[in-house]
Amino acid sequence: MPETVDSGLLKECIELQIEELEVLEAIYPDYVSNDTSSGSVKLEIPVELGGPHDILLTNIVQAGPSTSSPQSLTLTLLPPLLLHITLPDTYPLQASPQLSLIRSTHSWLFPTTRLEDLIVEKWSEQSGEGVLCDVVELIRSGAFLDDLDMYQDHDTILLQHPTPQLLAPLLTSFETSARSDEFNQNSYSCSVCLSYFKGSKCLELSCKHIFCRSCLEDFWGLCITEGDVTRVGCPDPECVKEGRAANEEEVARVVSKESLVRWQWLKEKVMMERDPTISICPMVFCQKPVPKPQITESEESGWHRLRTCSSCSYSFCSFCKRTWHGPVSPCPISSYETVVLDYLALPEHSPGRRAIETRYGRTIIAKMVGAYQEEQAFKQWLADSSTPCPGCNVHIEKSVGCNHMTCTKCKQHFCYRCGTKLSAASPYQHFSTPGSRCYNKLFDFISDNDGWQPVEGFDAL
Repeated sequence: MPETVDSGLLKECIELQIEELEVLEAIYPDYVSNDTSSGSVKLEIPVELGGPHDILLTNIVQAGPSTSSPQSLTLTLLPPLLLHITLPDTYPLQASPQLSLIRSTHSWLFPTTRLEDLIVEKWSEQSGEGVLCDVVELIRSGAFLDDLDMYQDHDTILLQHPTPQLLAPLLTSFETSARSDEFNQNSYSCSVCLSYFKGSKCLELSCKHIFCRSCLEDFWGLCITEGDVTRVGCPDPECVKEGRAANEEEVARVVSKESLVRWQWLKEKVMMERDPTISICPMVFCQKPVPKPQITESEESGWHRLRTCSSCSYSFCSFCKRTWHGPVSPCPISSYETVVLDYLALPEHSPGRRAIETRYGRTIIAKMVGAYQEEQAFKQWLADSSTPCPGCNVHIEKSVGCNHMTCTKCKQHFCYRCGTKLSAASPYQHFSTPGSRCYNKLFDFISDNDGWQPVEGFDAL
């Protein structure tokens, strides 16, 4: 004979269930995924770890040898658990909630039977009271992981899975997607235009500063157009002082495809300017930077001239930019200055000149002489019209303004008149120290008195 239940008890249990379900839906509306009036509830509960935690994925114990290596990653979220809970007629006074289904997204919790036992234990501890909100909070906070002895140490969570190498990218992808969805739903203030925008119209940089995409597009686009690639970074004053540059993923999410290509080219150009050993691949369709190889031979061996492009695999000589001719064969361009000086030192139409022309060819000699003369004229112009930066030796020409200079390449402060390094904290002390050669010469004034001429029709006094 089936056991009869007192009608008063049933009525009290139903009232308690309705009240508990209303509270549950009020506190966790995003977690309840069905109508709670039917005596059952479906929950989708994400697991928040409360901060970065190390996750160690190991192969679940099987009969045969393991073929998967452990996977390590750091996460702040785990995919949600799907729970289908059925409430018996005498819940919560006499019966515990029954779990019809427990499933973890991507099957990261394997197996799930231990969680079922834990929920029953929680109901037993409550002495006949409702436990649905406690169960949701237990899972949401990740506290159940400690109760299930899944912590290897204080911050490392041990997860067992049949295929750890497949689960690891799924967990990482879920956290990235969840953080992106949360960011897009909130509103943020742009530090540039001081306006509020939805997260979908903003970008959070790696330094955690947030700006609207429109401001970043205008600022970065202008810097890329003007060729000032060093300023393509976070516009926050503190990050500007530190010189924090934007990474390729951040730039690609803001600027156009054409600007991105130019930015990449400018970065390569800056890298080549800082490293004189980098050569440009001479193939017209390539033009990629080629670094100097790590070789142990001395420069006298000739191998230091070899460059091999990693993009098109073209091997060439770094001096003459022609196909690699081996370390023994002399490179005609490497000693062209000596040849030109010997050629110009000989009298015109002399046998010595004719011998050099016969060896290299008149056309080649003419080009070598022209290149040498052009290079000497350029060096003379640099000496007359510019001052080298004392930090990186880049020549800087001043058009107007004061003699306090800041190198755009290495940010070194220096005096344009004498080339002396200046302190970034007090650069003008150099011009205000009595006795120094640049004292009171922050600006250079050209007097026109020496060229004064009397106007016709007026007598000079």
